[in-house]
Order: sequence, then C-alpha cells, then structure tokens
Amino acid sequence: MSDLLKRMEEARAAVAARGGVTPKIGLILGSGLGDLADQVEDAVRIPYKEIPHFPISTVPGHAGQLVIGRLEGQPVVAMQGRVHFYEGYTMEQVTFPVRVMHALGVETLIVTCAAGGLNPSFSAGDLMLIVDHINMMGQDPLRGPNADELGPRFPAMVDAYTPELRQVALAVAAEMGISLRQGVYSPISGPCYNTSAELRMLQRLGSDAVGMSTVPEVVVARHMGMRVLGIACITDMALPDQPVHLTHEQVMEVANRTKPLFQNLVRGVLRRLS
Repeated sequence: MSDLLKRMEEARAAVAARGGVTPKIGLILGSGLGDLADQVEDAVRIPYKEIPHFPISTVPGHAGQLVIGRLEGQPVVAMQGRVHFYEGYTMEQVTFPVRVMHALGVETLIVTCAAGGLNPSFSAGDLMLIVDHINMMGQDPLRGPNADELGPRFPAMVDAYTPELRQVALAVAAEMGISLRQGVYSPISGPCYNTSAELRMLQRLGSDAVGMSTVPEVVVARHMGMRVLGIACITDMALPDQPVHLTHEQVMEVANRTKPLFQNLVRGVLRRLS
C-alpha cells in the first residue's frame, strides 16, 4: 500500500468512527458559503484538526470542519471551508480531503468558490456555472508518482465538469428564476490579486472568471472517476481597464450577500439528484 493510500485509510477510518451516514455527494464550500453546512440534518461535525493528515484551514471565513449528514434527503459530506495552495500547503495536501471523500463513498463532488469576473457582461453577485478551466497555478496536483489504485497516470480532462450535472444546474436555475452565467474559470496560485496586465492576458486566453482554488480538487476528483459540478460566485469584477484595490473583506461581503441565492441553487440541485 502506498503512503497516500495508507494516509487516506487512516483519515477515512477516523471519520467513519464518528458515525453518521455514508455520503454519496461531497460539497466543498468556499469563501462566505460555509453556512450551507449548518443546514445539514443529523449532522456529525468533525474539526479538521481531529482528522489524521488533514490540512487545517487558516483563511477567515473558512470554519475548518467536515460535516456529515443529510441535505435535501441526500447523504452528504461537506467541507465547511477549504484549504488553498497559497496557504503554503502542497497540492497533495490541498487535494487530500477530496481523496478522503472518495474513500468515504462519495461519487459526486459539488465544488463552490468565490471568483473575480473577467467577462465584462458579468456583474458582482452573479453566479457562474463552471464549464471548463484553464489551470494557471503553475502546478498539477497529480505530479509525482501515480497511485494506480485510484486512477490512471494520464487522466483525460475533457468534460471535467460533468455535462449532465451542468444541465441539472441550468434546469434548476431556470425553475427558480436564477440567472446562472456560464464560463471558463482560471485559478492563479495567489495570494496576490492580479495585475492589470495579467487580467488582460487571462481575458485573451478565454477566461471568464479568476480565483485561487477549485481546479486542484476537480482534477483529483476526475482522476478518481467522480462526477463534478462547479459553481462560482462572482464577488467582484476583475476588469483590467477598471482597476480596483480589492480586499478579502470586500469579497466576503458580496459572498455573504449572495449566499441565500447560492444556497437555494445548490439545494435545488441536490433535490433534483435524488
């Protein structure tokens, strides 16, 4: 057994020992969106620090606990707060929670994040369905020895965001009267926000939104054969010709203002999946 598989099993066993349902859907809740985990019923809550080998979230707005229970009747495990590459963790550490979710039984991953809007037709407060990504983080989370028991050495990333799940999200949004944008998401390593020249580059590459997360978890989930749905909250407009001296507090303020809509959409998707 590889060291990664051993650590996965130790973490899985520690989580499973706390009881709760066997989750089939995993939720990664980004900046300002962690309140959705408070709505999980029959919840078992486990701080990351109590799970062997689990990375600890250090960013304001990320509670840092795993929540297992039922949401809209679905057995779920939610990350109430994620960890980021810019916090100093390796890519393997950043994606370890997704590995553990898979070991617990998760087959579908719903990943959310805050992002800056690069598409001039977007507005702060919009929700964007992620249809594809351009990895600008400078590293691939699968770099290094491959765990053949988990997935192939060279996994395909075409349709990384499962088309059937995207159609479900669009149908739910239409029913709820939610204007759900669609676009390409590009993560940078962070923690610095982009320069105007970098934003222009990302636009020319075809990016509609920029952030500092999500893609490593998606890549690892797809490596293991999980279905993936990605939704970004556009918390600010990152337009190169309209520079803004952005702060994390401003990002959180918009995320908090948008979260009722965001939560309704995610809950609607969960209902449809049942």
